Amino acid sequence: MRLVHPILVLASVFFLAACSPDKESKLHGYAEGEFVRVASPFAGQLTVLSVQRGTNVKSGEALFALEQENEKAARLEAEARLKSSESQFTNLQKGKRPSEVAAVQAQLEQAQAALKLSRQQLQRDQDLVAKNFISQQRLDEVLASVARDEARVGELMAQLQTARLGARTDEIEAARSIMNAAQASIAQAQWRLDQKSIKSPVTGQVHDTLYVAGEWVPAGSPVVTLLPPANIKLRFFMPEPLLAKLKVGQRVQVTCDGCAKFTASVSYVSSQAEYTPPVIYSNEARAKLVYLAEARLAPEDAAKFHPGQPIDITLP
Repeated sequence: MRLVHPILVLASVFFLAACSPDKESKLHGYAEGEFVRVASPFAGQLTVLSVQRGTNVKSGEALFALEQENEKAARLEAEARLKSSESQFTNLQKGKRPSEVAAVQAQLEQAQAALKLSRQQLQRDQDLVAKNFISQQRLDEVLASVARDEARVGELMAQLQTARLGARTDEIEAARSIMNAAQASIAQAQWRLDQKSIKSPVTGQVHDTLYVAGEWVPAGSPVVTLLPPANIKLRFFMPEPLLAKLKVGQRVQVTCDGCAKFTASVSYVSSQAEYTPPVIYSNEARAKLVYLAEARLAPEDAAKFHPGQPIDITLP
């Protein structure tokens, strides 16, 4: 039996390993985080920083607070304006005060008494004119007095009815608009006040804090940077021959140093080629035409990776 030289056997093993599908399908990449930078739309001095770098927070937990004296004063001013407009609106819906209504009522009763007396005088004078005891001119004067007293009674009855009513519709609607505007001012003042006490919009880890208590924070400048587990993605690069094998939604195997295998789903494949990936982990990846791809892990698996951590992707 002819013996095979050991060097030839070893060379053939390396050759087969280099040409195996697993070797060709193993791609290099790294984990990347999409950070949530939390800021206030208003400037102010940082008075409270409730979190530290590396801690985990839940959605709705307090992150930081800026000074709020100006916003609190604006809220108090808006509340005072609302109270004043509500009082004015309520007052316009009511009639005049009881004492004013009673005065009009007394004047009406006086006018009714005068009208009664004028009518009695008219009846007597009509009898006297029929008997030629007084002239027709005297009767005309009494008729004029009756008409005058009747008009006065009608006037006071209208005034009494008006006194018992509220203000005119236009005045009431104007007061209602002022009251609604005051309510909107309170909502605006409260919103501005809330924007000085910022809560976490997501559940995740505090990646960094960019200011310390006592510093002045410009408007819109991030104070806390958060990293939710769902925002960790895997970026890897593949040569052009493997491009046809990778589709969006495809499942791939993920490994890293000292960790078990994970399954991820491809979420993005670039349509443009790059000459080299931005992070090179091996000499074999240099000077090759590669395409960028991204994959997403389940949130519970993504929490085990850190931005910048090298990973290996194995295609099915």
